[in-house]
Amino acid sequence: MFKVAITGTGVFTPPEAISNDELVVAFNAYADRVNAANAEAIAAGSVEPIPHSSSEFIFKASGIESRYVMNKSGVLDPARMYPEFRQRSDDEPGIMAEMALRACETALANAGRKGDEIDLVICAASNMERAYPAIAIEIQKLLGAGGFAFDMNVACSSATFGIQAAADMIRAGSVRRAIVVNPEITSGHLEWRDRDCHFIFGDVATATVIERMEDATHGFEVLSTRCATEFSNNIRNNNGFLRKTRPDGMADRRDMQFMQEGRKVFKEVLPMVSAHILGHLSEAGIEAGSLRRLWLHQANKTMNDFIGRKVLGRDPVEGEQPNILQDYANTSSAGSIIAFDTYSGDLAAGETGLICSFGAGYSVGSVIVRRF
Repeated sequence: MFKVAITGTGVFTPPEAISNDELVVAFNAYADRVNAANAEAIAAGSVEPIPHSSSEFIFKASGIESRYVMNKSGVLDPARMYPEFRQRSDDEPGIMAEMALRACETALANAGRKGDEIDLVICAASNMERAYPAIAIEIQKLLGAGGFAFDMNVACSSATFGIQAAADMIRAGSVRRAIVVNPEITSGHLEWRDRDCHFIFGDVATATVIERMEDATHGFEVLSTRCATEFSNNIRNNNGFLRKTRPDGMADRRDMQFMQEGRKVFKEVLPMVSAHILGHLSEAGIEAGSLRRLWLHQANKTMNDFIGRKVLGRDPVEGEQPNILQDYANTSSAGSIIAFDTYSGDLAAGETGLICSFGAGYSVGSVIVRRF
Protein backbone atom coordinates (compact mmCIF):
# COMPACT_ATOMS: atom_id res chain seq x y z
CA MET A 1 0.00 0.00 0.00
CA PHE A 2 1.32 3.43 -0.97
CA LYS A 3 0.79 6.68 0.88
CA VAL A 4 -0.99 9.43 -1.07
CA ALA A 5 -0.35 13.15 -1.40
CA ILE A 6 -2.06 16.18 -2.96
CA THR A 7 0.78 18.13 -4.58
CA GLY A 8 -0.98 20.79 -6.61
CA THR A 9 -4.31 22.49 -7.22
CA GLY A 10 -5.49 24.92 -9.86
CA VAL A 11 -8.49 27.16 -10.50
CA PHE A 12 -9.73 28.50 -13.82
CA THR A 13 -11.95 31.56 -13.35
CA PRO A 14 -14.06 32.70 -16.35
CA PRO A 15 -13.36 36.23 -17.61
CA GLU A 16 -16.92 37.53 -17.10
CA ALA A 17 -18.73 38.16 -13.82
CA ILE A 18 -22.28 39.14 -12.87
CA SER A 19 -22.91 41.14 -9.71
CA ASN A 20 -26.10 40.81 -7.71
CA ASP A 21 -27.17 44.26 -8.86
CA GLU A 22 -26.76 43.33 -12.53
CA LEU A 23 -28.59 40.06 -12.04
CA VAL A 24 -31.49 41.76 -10.27
CA VAL A 25 -31.95 44.30 -13.08
CA ALA A 26 -32.21 41.50 -15.65
CA PHE A 27 -34.49 39.31 -13.52
CA ASN A 28 -36.87 42.16 -12.66
CA ALA A 29 -37.08 43.15 -16.34
CA TYR A 30 -37.96 39.53 -17.17
CA ALA A 31 -40.58 39.47 -14.38
CA ASP A 32 -42.14 42.70 -15.69
CA ARG A 33 -42.33 41.23 -19.22
CA VAL A 34 -44.08 38.07 -18.01
CA ASN A 35 -46.40 39.94 -15.67
CA ALA A 36 -47.40 42.36 -18.42
CA ALA A 37 -48.12 39.47 -20.80
CA ASN A 38 -50.32 37.86 -18.14
CA ALA A 39 -51.90 41.03 -16.80
CA GLU A 40 -55.51 39.90 -17.32
CA ALA A 41 -54.97 36.50 -15.70
CA ILE A 42 -53.13 38.13 -12.80
CA ALA A 43 -55.99 40.60 -12.33
CA ALA A 44 -58.47 37.72 -12.38
CA GLY A 45 -56.47 35.87 -9.74
CA SER A 46 -55.82 32.79 -11.91
CA VAL A 47 -52.07 33.51 -12.27
CA GLU A 48 -49.66 34.66 -9.57
CA PRO A 49 -47.39 37.55 -10.57
CA ILE A 50 -43.65 36.98 -10.48
CA PRO A 51 -42.25 39.05 -7.59
CA HIS A 52 -39.16 41.19 -8.01
CA SER A 53 -35.80 40.08 -6.68
CA SER A 54 -33.29 42.32 -4.87
CA SER A 55 -29.61 42.33 -3.97
CA GLU A 56 -30.54 42.43 -0.29
CA PHE A 57 -32.72 39.32 -0.65
CA ILE A 58 -29.95 37.43 -2.46
CA PHE A 59 -27.22 38.26 0.05
CA LYS A 60 -29.41 37.49 3.06
CA ALA A 61 -30.48 34.15 1.57
CA SER A 62 -27.03 33.00 0.48
CA GLY A 63 -24.12 35.28 1.33
CA ILE A 64 -23.42 35.57 -2.42
CA GLU A 65 -22.40 38.91 -3.93
CA SER A 66 -21.25 37.94 -7.41
CA ARG A 67 -20.59 34.97 -9.70
CA TYR A 68 -18.38 34.19 -12.72
CA VAL A 69 -19.95 32.92 -15.95
CA MET A 70 -18.75 31.77 -19.36
CA ASN A 71 -21.39 33.90 -21.10
CA LYS A 72 -22.80 37.01 -19.46
CA SER A 73 -24.90 38.57 -22.22
CA GLY A 74 -27.26 35.61 -22.61
CA VAL A 75 -27.94 35.35 -18.90
CA LEU A 76 -28.69 39.08 -18.59
CA ASP A 77 -30.97 39.24 -21.63
CA PRO A 78 -34.54 39.46 -20.19
CA ALA A 79 -35.88 37.82 -23.36
CA ARG A 80 -33.50 34.86 -22.98
CA MET A 81 -32.18 34.38 -19.41
CA TYR A 82 -29.71 31.58 -20.12
CA PRO A 83 -26.17 31.51 -21.56
CA GLU A 84 -25.53 31.49 -25.29
CA PHE A 85 -22.73 29.26 -26.57
CA ARG A 86 -21.84 28.71 -30.19
CA GLN A 87 -22.03 25.18 -31.55
CA ARG A 88 -18.49 23.82 -31.73
CA SER A 89 -17.31 21.48 -34.45
CA ASP A 90 -16.36 17.91 -33.61
CA ASP A 91 -12.73 18.84 -34.21
CA GLU A 92 -12.69 21.54 -31.51
CA PRO A 93 -12.29 20.98 -27.76
CA GLY A 94 -15.59 21.04 -25.90
CA ILE A 95 -16.22 23.94 -23.54
CA MET A 96 -15.79 21.76 -20.43
CA ALA A 97 -12.51 20.32 -21.70
CA GLU A 98 -11.27 23.81 -22.51
CA MET A 99 -12.09 25.04 -18.99
CA ALA A 100 -10.59 21.90 -17.46
CA LEU A 101 -7.34 22.25 -19.39
CA ARG A 102 -6.76 25.72 -17.94
CA ALA A 103 -7.26 24.49 -14.37
CA CYS A 104 -5.10 21.40 -15.01
CA GLU A 105 -2.23 23.49 -16.37
CA THR A 106 -2.14 25.55 -13.15
CA ALA A 107 -2.42 22.47 -10.92
CA LEU A 108 0.38 20.69 -12.80
CA ALA A 109 2.62 23.75 -12.57
CA ASN A 110 2.01 23.96 -8.82
CA ALA A 111 2.80 20.24 -8.50
CA GLY A 112 5.94 20.58 -10.63
CA ARG A 113 4.59 18.00 -13.09
CA LYS A 114 3.79 17.75 -16.80
CA GLY A 115 0.76 16.28 -18.48
CA ASP A 116 2.58 13.20 -19.76
CA GLU A 117 3.38 12.23 -16.14
CA ILE A 118 -0.33 11.70 -15.39
CA ASP A 119 -1.70 8.18 -15.78
CA LEU A 120 -5.26 8.77 -14.54
CA VAL A 121 -7.70 11.59 -15.36
CA ILE A 122 -11.04 11.80 -13.58
CA CYS A 123 -13.49 14.46 -14.74
CA ALA A 124 -15.74 14.78 -11.69
CA ALA A 125 -18.54 17.30 -12.14
CA SER A 126 -22.27 17.76 -11.63
CA ASN A 127 -23.12 18.52 -15.27
CA MET A 128 -21.61 16.96 -18.40
CA GLU A 129 -22.00 18.61 -21.79
CA ARG A 130 -22.39 15.18 -23.41
CA ALA A 131 -22.80 11.57 -22.43
CA TYR A 132 -19.97 10.24 -24.60
CA PRO A 133 -17.16 10.20 -25.45
CA ALA A 134 -16.15 10.90 -21.86
CA ILE A 135 -15.05 14.47 -21.17
CA ALA A 136 -12.17 13.00 -19.14
CA ILE A 137 -10.76 11.20 -22.19
CA GLU A 138 -10.83 14.46 -24.15
CA ILE A 139 -8.97 16.16 -21.30
CA GLN A 140 -6.49 13.26 -21.22
CA LYS A 141 -5.73 13.84 -24.91
CA LEU A 142 -5.32 17.62 -24.46
CA LEU A 143 -2.93 17.02 -21.55
CA GLY A 144 -0.93 14.37 -23.38
CA ALA A 145 -1.54 12.09 -20.41
CA GLY A 146 -1.23 8.31 -20.51
CA GLY A 147 -3.12 5.58 -18.71
CA PHE A 148 -6.89 5.96 -18.66
CA ALA A 149 -9.66 8.44 -17.92
CA PHE A 150 -13.32 8.44 -16.97
CA ASP A 151 -16.15 10.77 -15.98
CA MET A 152 -17.83 10.81 -12.58
CA ASN A 153 -21.00 12.56 -11.46
CA VAL A 154 -21.98 12.77 -7.79
CA ALA A 155 -23.39 16.29 -8.09
CA CYS A 156 -21.79 18.78 -5.68
CA SER A 157 -19.78 15.99 -4.01
CA SER A 158 -18.04 14.98 -7.24
CA ALA A 159 -14.63 16.45 -6.35
CA THR A 160 -14.21 14.64 -3.03
CA PHE A 161 -15.59 11.40 -4.47
CA GLY A 162 -13.10 11.77 -7.33
CA ILE A 163 -10.24 12.35 -4.90
CA GLN A 164 -11.18 9.21 -2.97
CA ALA A 165 -11.34 7.15 -6.18
CA ALA A 166 -7.94 8.41 -7.31
CA ALA A 167 -6.40 8.02 -3.85
CA ASP A 168 -7.66 4.44 -3.58
CA MET A 169 -6.08 3.52 -6.92
CA ILE A 170 -2.79 5.15 -5.94
CA ARG A 171 -2.81 3.36 -2.58
CA ALA A 172 -3.40 0.04 -4.34
CA GLY A 173 -0.63 0.70 -6.86
CA SER A 174 -2.76 0.60 -10.02
CA VAL A 175 -1.78 4.19 -10.88
CA ARG A 176 1.10 6.40 -9.85
CA ARG A 177 -0.18 9.90 -10.47
CA ALA A 178 -3.68 11.28 -11.11
CA ILE A 179 -5.47 14.53 -11.76
CA VAL A 180 -9.07 15.09 -10.66
CA VAL A 181 -10.66 17.97 -12.55
CA ASN A 182 -14.00 19.67 -11.91
CA PRO A 183 -15.20 21.84 -14.81
CA GLU A 184 -18.51 23.20 -13.54
CA ILE A 185 -20.52 25.08 -16.15
CA THR A 186 -23.54 25.44 -13.92
CA SER A 187 -24.88 28.52 -15.74
CA GLY A 188 -26.37 26.25 -18.40
CA HIS A 189 -28.08 24.15 -15.72
CA LEU A 190 -29.51 26.95 -13.57
CA GLU A 191 -33.06 28.26 -14.03
CA TRP A 192 -32.27 31.98 -14.11
CA ARG A 193 -36.03 32.78 -14.31
CA ASP A 194 -36.84 31.38 -10.86
CA ARG A 195 -36.60 34.00 -8.09
CA ASP A 196 -35.89 31.36 -5.44
CA CYS A 197 -32.72 30.12 -7.13
CA HIS A 198 -31.73 32.52 -9.93
CA PHE A 199 -28.69 33.74 -7.99
CA ILE A 200 -27.20 30.45 -6.74
CA PHE A 201 -24.62 29.20 -9.24
CA GLY A 202 -21.49 30.30 -11.08
CA ASP A 203 -19.04 28.76 -13.55
CA VAL A 204 -15.47 27.67 -12.73
CA ALA A 205 -13.05 24.76 -13.11
CA THR A 206 -10.70 23.30 -10.51
CA ALA A 207 -8.07 20.56 -10.67
CA THR A 208 -6.16 18.52 -8.07
CA VAL A 209 -2.94 16.57 -8.67
CA ILE A 210 -2.68 13.45 -6.52
CA GLU A 211 0.36 11.13 -6.42
CA ARG A 212 2.36 8.67 -4.42
CA MET A 213 3.83 10.25 -1.31
CA GLU A 214 7.24 8.79 -2.16
CA ASP A 215 7.32 10.90 -5.36
CA ALA A 216 6.21 14.14 -3.70
CA THR A 217 8.44 16.96 -2.49
CA HIS A 218 5.70 19.19 -1.11
CA GLY A 219 1.98 19.29 -0.45
CA PHE A 220 -0.55 17.53 1.77
CA GLU A 221 -0.63 13.89 2.74
CA VAL A 222 -4.09 12.37 2.31
CA LEU A 223 -4.60 10.77 5.71
CA SER A 224 -8.10 9.44 5.12
CA THR A 225 -11.11 9.71 2.79
CA ARG A 226 -14.76 8.91 3.39
CA CYS A 227 -17.89 9.08 1.21
CA ALA A 228 -21.58 8.47 1.85
CA THR A 229 -24.86 8.71 -0.07
CA GLU A 230 -28.55 8.61 0.84
CA PHE A 231 -31.24 8.99 -1.81
CA SER A 232 -33.37 12.13 -1.82
CA ASN A 233 -35.49 13.96 -4.41
CA ASN A 234 -35.04 17.34 -2.74
CA ILE A 235 -32.28 18.43 -5.13
CA ARG A 236 -32.78 17.10 -8.63
CA ASN A 237 -32.72 17.60 -12.39
CA ASN A 238 -35.13 15.58 -14.54
CA ASN A 239 -34.38 14.17 -18.02
CA GLY A 240 -31.00 15.91 -18.34
CA PHE A 241 -29.73 15.95 -21.91
CA LEU A 242 -32.95 14.29 -23.09
CA ARG A 243 -34.83 17.57 -22.53
CA LYS A 244 -37.21 18.72 -25.24
CA THR A 245 -37.49 22.39 -26.19
CA ARG A 246 -40.14 24.63 -27.66
CA PRO A 247 -39.54 26.43 -30.97
CA ASP A 248 -38.32 29.48 -29.01
CA GLY A 249 -35.61 27.35 -27.40
CA MET A 250 -36.96 27.58 -23.86
CA ALA A 251 -37.36 24.42 -21.79
CA ASP A 252 -40.85 22.88 -21.86
CA ARG A 253 -40.74 21.87 -18.20
CA ARG A 254 -39.36 23.73 -15.22
CA ASP A 255 -38.06 20.56 -13.60
CA MET A 256 -35.57 19.97 -16.40
CA GLN A 257 -33.40 22.65 -14.80
CA PHE A 258 -32.06 22.85 -11.24
CA MET A 259 -34.77 22.05 -8.69
CA GLN A 260 -34.45 22.30 -4.92
CA GLU A 261 -36.67 22.06 -1.85
CA GLY A 262 -34.51 24.47 0.12
CA ARG A 263 -36.04 24.12 3.58
CA LYS A 264 -35.96 20.32 3.41
CA VAL A 265 -32.35 20.39 2.23
CA PHE A 266 -31.32 22.56 5.17
CA LYS A 267 -33.17 20.36 7.65
CA GLU A 268 -31.84 17.05 6.32
CA VAL A 269 -28.39 17.77 4.88
CA LEU A 270 -26.86 19.76 7.73
CA PRO A 271 -27.18 17.01 10.39
CA MET A 272 -26.01 14.41 7.85
CA VAL A 273 -22.88 16.36 6.92
CA SER A 274 -21.99 17.28 10.50
CA ALA A 275 -22.35 13.66 11.65
CA HIS A 276 -20.35 12.45 8.64
CA ILE A 277 -17.42 14.75 9.40
CA LEU A 278 -17.39 13.95 13.12
CA GLY A 279 -17.60 10.22 12.39
CA HIS A 280 -14.76 10.44 9.88
CA LEU A 281 -12.55 12.31 12.33
CA SER A 282 -13.32 9.78 15.05
CA GLU A 283 -12.44 6.86 12.77
CA ALA A 284 -9.17 8.57 11.86
CA GLY A 285 -8.34 9.25 15.52
CA ILE A 286 -8.27 13.02 15.04
CA GLU A 287 -9.82 15.51 17.46
CA ALA A 288 -12.01 18.11 15.78
CA GLY A 289 -10.35 20.81 17.86
CA SER A 290 -6.96 19.94 16.36
CA LEU A 291 -8.06 20.84 12.83
CA ARG A 292 -6.34 23.92 11.49
CA ARG A 293 -8.95 24.49 8.79
CA LEU A 294 -12.25 23.30 7.31
CA TRP A 295 -12.60 23.70 3.54
CA LEU A 296 -16.33 23.20 3.07
CA HIS A 297 -18.60 23.00 0.05
CA GLN A 298 -19.55 26.55 -0.92
CA ALA A 299 -23.32 26.42 -1.25
CA ASN A 300 -24.61 28.80 1.39
CA LYS A 301 -22.95 30.78 4.18
CA THR A 302 -25.58 29.85 6.76
CA MET A 303 -25.08 26.16 6.03
CA ASN A 304 -21.30 26.40 6.38
CA ASP A 305 -21.54 28.40 9.60
CA PHE A 306 -23.85 25.74 11.06
CA ILE A 307 -21.55 22.87 10.08
CA GLY A 308 -18.50 24.68 11.41
CA ARG A 309 -20.17 25.18 14.81
CA LYS A 310 -21.36 21.55 15.01
CA VAL A 311 -17.96 20.11 14.08
CA LEU A 312 -15.81 22.39 16.23
CA GLY A 313 -18.29 22.74 19.09
CA ARG A 314 -17.96 26.53 18.94
CA ASP A 315 -18.06 29.40 16.46
CA PRO A 316 -15.14 29.11 14.02
CA VAL A 317 -12.59 31.89 14.39
CA GLU A 318 -11.70 34.02 11.37
CA GLY A 319 -9.91 31.98 8.72
CA GLU A 320 -10.75 28.64 10.30
CA GLN A 321 -13.65 27.91 7.93
CA PRO A 322 -13.16 30.25 4.95
CA ASN A 323 -15.89 31.16 2.47
CA ILE A 324 -15.33 32.06 -1.18
CA LEU A 325 -18.97 31.95 -2.32
CA GLN A 326 -19.38 35.72 -1.94
CA ASP A 327 -17.19 36.06 -5.07
CA TYR A 328 -17.83 32.76 -6.89
CA ALA A 329 -21.37 31.78 -5.74
CA ASN A 330 -22.11 28.06 -5.56
CA THR A 331 -19.76 26.35 -8.03
CA SER A 332 -21.02 22.85 -7.22
CA SER A 333 -18.20 20.32 -6.80
CA ALA A 334 -15.49 22.93 -7.37
CA GLY A 335 -16.33 25.09 -4.34
CA SER A 336 -14.43 23.22 -1.64
CA ILE A 337 -11.39 22.95 -3.94
CA ILE A 338 -11.42 26.71 -4.60
CA ALA A 339 -11.47 27.23 -0.82
CA PHE A 340 -8.60 24.73 -0.40
CA ASP A 341 -6.57 26.29 -3.22
CA THR A 342 -7.09 29.82 -1.87
CA TYR A 343 -6.69 29.14 1.85
CA SER A 344 -4.13 26.36 2.33
CA GLY A 345 -0.79 28.01 1.65
CA ASP A 346 -0.38 29.28 5.21
CA LEU A 347 -0.62 25.86 6.92
CA ALA A 348 2.62 24.73 8.56
CA ALA A 349 4.12 21.25 8.35
CA GLY A 350 2.17 18.85 10.56
CA GLU A 351 -1.05 20.89 10.57
CA THR A 352 -4.23 19.12 9.48
CA GLY A 353 -7.41 20.16 7.72
CA LEU A 354 -10.52 18.64 6.19
CA ILE A 355 -12.03 19.12 2.73
CA CYS A 356 -15.75 18.37 2.55
CA SER A 357 -18.35 18.65 -0.19
CA PHE A 358 -22.02 17.71 -0.11
CA GLY A 359 -25.18 18.02 -2.15
CA ALA A 360 -27.69 16.20 -4.32
CA GLY A 361 -28.04 12.52 -3.79
CA TYR A 362 -27.85 13.22 -0.90
CA SER A 363 -24.08 12.82 -1.03
CA VAL A 364 -21.18 13.84 1.17
CA GLY A 365 -17.45 13.27 0.81
CA SER A 366 -14.59 14.28 3.10
CA VAL A 367 -10.79 14.22 2.80
CA ILE A 368 -8.47 14.64 5.81
CA VAL A 369 -5.09 16.10 4.85
CA ARG A 370 -1.86 17.03 6.66
CA ARG A 371 0.78 19.46 5.42
CA PHE A 372 4.26 17.94 5.06
